[in-house]
Amino acid sequence: MPAGVEKVTKYHTHSIPLDMEDIERDLDKPVVEAGIAAKTSVIVRVGMLDLGAGTGSFRVRQMMHRIAYPLGVHVRADVNLTDIEASCTDGKNRITEVIDLPTTGVNTERIWLLEHFADWFSVNLGHSAVYHNRGVEVSDRLVEHLDAKDMSQLSAKAAKELRLKEKHAKAAGESAAANGIAPIPDGSPMQATNATTKEERLRELDRQRDIDADDPIVREMAATKADADANAAGAGASSGTGTQTRKTARNRNHQPPKGRYAEHFDHVGKLAPNASDPNFKPITVREAHKRLDLIEHRKPLYTPLFAGFASALACASFVFLLGGGLYDMAGAFVGAGIGHWLRRKLFAKHLNQFFVTFVAVFVAALACTGTLRLIGLYNPIALAHDTAYIGAMLFVIPGFPLITGGLDIAKIDFPSGIQRLTYALSIILMATLAGWAVARIVMLNPQGFEPQGLNVWITGILRFVFAFIGVWGFSVMFNSPQRMCLVAASIGAITDTLRLEFTDLLHMPPEAATFIGAFLAGLLAAAWRTAVRRGILPPHLGYPRICLTVPSIVIMVPGMYMYRAMFYLGQFNTQSALDWAFRAFMVIICLPIGLAMARVVTDRSWRYDI
Repeated sequence: MPAGVEKVTKYHTHSIPLDMEDIERDLDKPVVEAGIAAKTSVIVRVGMLDLGAGTGSFRVRQMMHRIAYPLGVHVRADVNLTDIEASCTDGKNRITEVIDLPTTGVNTERIWLLEHFADWFSVNLGHSAVYHNRGVEVSDRLVEHLDAKDMSQLSAKAAKELRLKEKHAKAAGESAAANGIAPIPDGSPMQATNATTKEERLRELDRQRDIDADDPIVREMAATKADADANAAGAGASSGTGTQTRKTARNRNHQPPKGRYAEHFDHVGKLAPNASDPNFKPITVREAHKRLDLIEHRKPLYTPLFAGFASALACASFVFLLGGGLYDMAGAFVGAGIGHWLRRKLFAKHLNQFFVTFVAVFVAALACTGTLRLIGLYNPIALAHDTAYIGAMLFVIPGFPLITGGLDIAKIDFPSGIQRLTYALSIILMATLAGWAVARIVMLNPQGFEPQGLNVWITGILRFVFAFIGVWGFSVMFNSPQRMCLVAASIGAITDTLRLEFTDLLHMPPEAATFIGAFLAGLLAAAWRTAVRRGILPPHLGYPRICLTVPSIVIMVPGMYMYRAMFYLGQFNTQSALDWAFRAFMVIICLPIGLAMARVVTDRSWRYDI
């Protein structure tokens, strides 16, 4: 850490330190038995990590509640762009904690890992998983190995092992049925429906025990109906070996108990489903924070060089979708690659975001213009492509705060929504000012791209390909694992291609086409998650919707419109500036509206104001 940064951090703490006396004395206690201060430290820290990863306030509150409910804590939080004020009570004591972040950013891998952490935390405290219908073991494996470099590959391996165990359990059950071996209830003597000897039944039981010994999910699949009823009543499920297993509730859409407010805390202190297992170790406050430490301090998945390459591909693809040609794409490729590489390097030094944005865009625009000038030495036609530098600036588009700000407003959370939109507009302002400065220095006068002159079918195919590449590049810039990048890219390729085809072939207004594209992206992301939860797709492919939808529609943000508005404003042509600004505004607001409508259609928690 640079010396200047180290001096500043000595005088700025972002949350209540964990060495406070009322927290420190409970660090080694089971988290359900800790005091309200220690419980709150876990709850608020999860919210802080989620907020710092760029997600909206509604998701931060939802995540904090998922951690708080198994602890018997009721939390009321005000969440803004960079701060959380949370009041927590356990029915006896009350505490308020405030955290503030020095900056904001985007980290979709962290959002994904926090979903797994919340499921791991809830299930180990005897409650149901929210994020997964099946594959809770995938969450266990990820949370227990957060020091692994490739978490996506680790989750895929865990899902494969789970699938094999389920297959073995099914084969064992079919074999037992073929041999006439009936299910054996807990505490009951072994029974057989034919002349199978006692020794054969014992060997079969031992074989089944070997298969199921280290897999609580398989043990639960083999449990009897009586065990399932006991689970539903809150008792622990037991296998034929007498060991108790982790409870997986059938109803994942948990609703807080109705009636008196105090009933919110009634479940606290009940026996965890695997507490009688001699190998069971309850989650302590220290262990919870240790897992969160590993999530917080994970290094970025991609080096600045690779991230710059992804940015170059994304912006070059963006230029094609805007109507640019080969020379325009080449200039944007070089400019965006250098610009984003420089931005990553400057961010590593913890420099101010707005300063970094201005410098990175300025360098990107100069690099793009210089590239076209070099090409112009061999082919003078390249000198006429002076609009390409706008495409080289598009790597700084603040897609996450733009979209999450609109979604927060859709949830009637105006303070957070307005702050996010203001932040996004400030980043856009700095970027467009830097681009305008370069245009004035090198005397550029961008008038748009030349017609591509391609066949309708060829254009549609190329749009699909470059939309896929563009969304993949933006996903890499958001620190998404590769599998997540590919899923988001597939959704974006479909939706953005349809948006452009609707505009060109059906002469649909760009605003309406953008709304349809965002709405469809929301539906496809919801369908993907539903397919994972129902077992149609493997559990390791379950990703938060926000990590799929925002990268898939950020390529629909009208960067060209926004730059033109600033360009004409710099020339004091206010009429043209307002014209392009309002065009950009109408397209931008259609993006979160489309996603919000998709959430209303597919999510009951969005459908009703309760």
